[in-house]
Amino acid sequence: MNYQILGKTGLKVSEVGFGGIPIMRLNFKEATRVTRHAFDRGITFFDTANMYKDSEVKLGKALLGIRDQVVIATKTGRRDAAGALEHLELSLQSLQTGYIDLYQFHQVAQEKEWNAIIAPGGAMETVMKAKEQGKVRHIGITSHSLPMAIKFVQSGLFETIQFPFNFIEEAAKEELFVEARRYNVGIIVMKPFAGGIIDRAALAFKYLRQQADILPIPGFDSTEKIDEILAIYQHPNVVSEEDLLLMDQCRSEVGNQFCRRCEYCQPCPNGVMITAAMGYGVIAKRMSPAVAVDFAKTAMETVPNCVDCGVCKPRCPYQLPIPEILRKHYALYQKHREAQ
Repeated sequence: MNYQILGKTGLKVSEVGFGGIPIMRLNFKEATRVTRHAFDRGITFFDTANMYKDSEVKLGKALLGIRDQVVIATKTGRRDAAGALEHLELSLQSLQTGYIDLYQFHQVAQEKEWNAIIAPGGAMETVMKAKEQGKVRHIGITSHSLPMAIKFVQSGLFETIQFPFNFIEEAAKEELFVEARRYNVGIIVMKPFAGGIIDRAALAFKYLRQQADILPIPGFDSTEKIDEILAIYQHPNVVSEEDLLLMDQCRSEVGNQFCRRCEYCQPCPNGVMITAAMGYGVIAKRMSPAVAVDFAKTAMETVPNCVDCGVCKPRCPYQLPIPEILRKHYALYQKHREAQ
């Protein structure tokens, strides 16, 4: 395993991290086994979030005894000071730690959210105070909106940016990565498999390894998947013409049905949680039906409010047929719910 410095945090981290979403579907014993296997293989960066059900609790249990040898990153989705404090204290308790190495604002994609965070009484107040107290060591932010991510990097307030990047979602490698390097902001790559769309690990990581200073955080739910990805790093990176053709083929197959979660479609005048519901197909693929239903229930129960008014469609920069995809996903959700 090679190690690198994560931007201006100064943190030394493994060149591959551990994404904490998939361990939600494992029992505690298996989650501990998978997490410790990752550590034994050299992975030292573990990323989770308050909203990932019991992921924090499982990681906290698994990392007991080796806390000083790992970097733990988690997130809050709250935009107000009181809510962020509640999330922070819960994360510290769940992770069984006195401090969080990297605390991130979770999925900030709209100006109104950003304004709420930095306003008096906003979440930034809590996180900055926590940093002064030593409960948070470094501050980062995550987003699916390219313009907002660039803005965050340029603000000078953050030490890391977490953003989707893979050979389907390539936009970040231009201005965002350039600006992150300019400001020495660490680049954490979520969705290395495009949220489950890409099913060839070797191909996915051949593409990612062309960017030497990024930190991909694939989600793991088995020791076999850990070994598969780490084996790719045992060899020099060579991207062949055949690899490039396969990437192009995958892009073509995805077509216009892939939601990039930029949130430009929001808000819906009828209260549909469009972005979250648009992701149900991927969620169902990555999780068991029961877990998917529980995880996405709040969003999916808003889908019947869609009246196909058409407000969302012109907002989508990818020209997705949003109402059609929502209906398809809701039918799948109902099927999974009825099977329980």
